[in-house]
Amino acid sequence: MTGRILVVDAVPTNRIILRVKLSAAFYEVSQAASGRAALSMFRRSRPDMVIVAADLPDTTGRALIAKLRLAAGDPRLPVVLLHDDASADERLASLAAGADDVLSKPLDDLVMLARLRSLLRARDAEAELQLRDDTRRALGLAEQVSEFETPALIRLVPTGKMPVARSLQAELRHRMTDQIELTPPDEALRFKKVPPDVVVILEGDGAQGAGLSLLPQLRSNREMRHAALIYVAQPDQRQEAASALDMGANDLLGAGPDPEELALRLKKQISRKRTNDRLRANMQDGLRAAVCDPLTGLYNRRYALPHLNRLAERAETQGRDYALLLLDLDHFKSVNDTHGHAAGDAVLQAVSKRLIDNLRAADLVARFGGEEFLVAMPDATRERARMTAERLCRLMEQSPLALPNGETIKVTLSIGVAIGKAGQGDEPAALIEAADRALYAAKDKGRNTVVMGDTVHPLRPRAERPRALAPSIKETGRTANGR
Repeated sequence: MTGRILVVDAVPTNRIILRVKLSAAFYEVSQAASGRAALSMFRRSRPDMVIVAADLPDTTGRALIAKLRLAAGDPRLPVVLLHDDASADERLASLAAGADDVLSKPLDDLVMLARLRSLLRARDAEAELQLRDDTRRALGLAEQVSEFETPALIRLVPTGKMPVARSLQAELRHRMTDQIELTPPDEALRFKKVPPDVVVILEGDGAQGAGLSLLPQLRSNREMRHAALIYVAQPDQRQEAASALDMGANDLLGAGPDPEELALRLKKQISRKRTNDRLRANMQDGLRAAVCDPLTGLYNRRYALPHLNRLAERAETQGRDYALLLLDLDHFKSVNDTHGHAAGDAVLQAVSKRLIDNLRAADLVARFGGEEFLVAMPDATRERARMTAERLCRLMEQSPLALPNGETIKVTLSIGVAIGKAGQGDEPAALIEAADRALYAAKDKGRNTVVMGDTVHPLRPRAERPRALAPSIKETGRTANGR
């Protein structure tokens, strides 16, 4: 499943049609017919997003937004409102009430699904930043947030024929206190002193996709990749509108540049960007020296352990499994003995980079000690964790690492995997122990392999073991050549 969605609508036909469309896109769908039922269902299923009809038997969709977010304990819970008509006043009122988006019936499936994907991506990215900030606070490294905020820099980029661009700039200046500038497309990737906070791409007549082609360039630009991007399409550009969301646009106006609606969406995107910028800055500045390994740049054990506690709490709240992987380099001692410690350091650095490059942004990678690494995977099933671990083993085995002297060396991994099951109250310390047992079992099997923690049973206390048995590698710890 790509996500959990709660559909709230008093009309059974509407719920069924929407469930069929979302299920076909691999979403897990739950349903409710009223505000009260929605809150009850929300507490049971903990969805990632809620789609709410504007009118309900016991409340309104707008009134339900705040109650849902209060129940979630998360002001960022994505909520989309459905309206029976395309009334501009109703649409603006819903956006002002906190709806992340407003869709009018009949629904355009292409654009709707693109909107949902975009909202869920944004939620996951923000949740990961918040999770890491929570870990930082648990370590006692939090600082008071400054209450002073400078005006945001908004860049309007009109393409094709857009005669209303200057009047739109004037309308926005009337509604906002931020700095708003007009920029031609050929200068959109440049900035004078500071990068823009928000870039608004305005598709005009005859643009022939010029605005759409700017999106990936802006997203890949080092200085502007964290800017919020809003794409304004014309009513006949539904394909471009859907593509823009999938190519990295944070928000969309699908019926041309309406100044009042654009101002509302700009304020929300500016607020989100400032929050995300603050969380990124907190993480980079406050944690680097205290909780990062100076050799590899990865997080160290001091960061990883409280992060796992936060991850376990979130998994319990959301009802989702997570995975812990303990990875150990095979025969690493022989690398130091044969090639020197400088080569060993280079290997650790290269392995660290390879792990980061081949895991999800939401996955935590930490150096857990010596040549041992820990990977924490939120929202990971047993099968996904196993497949990921096996892929990492293949990747290391098939791609030798370069040493400082120009030589190459093949390094392999042994990996133990443990799964934290939602609802079972698994403690991170117990999962680390299970993953460590599985790691030793992987070493016993000949290394360069993966062992799942639930296939390895804890050793009995020494007094209960048969005396005739010789101690195994599990009992003695490490082999003569290292793990």
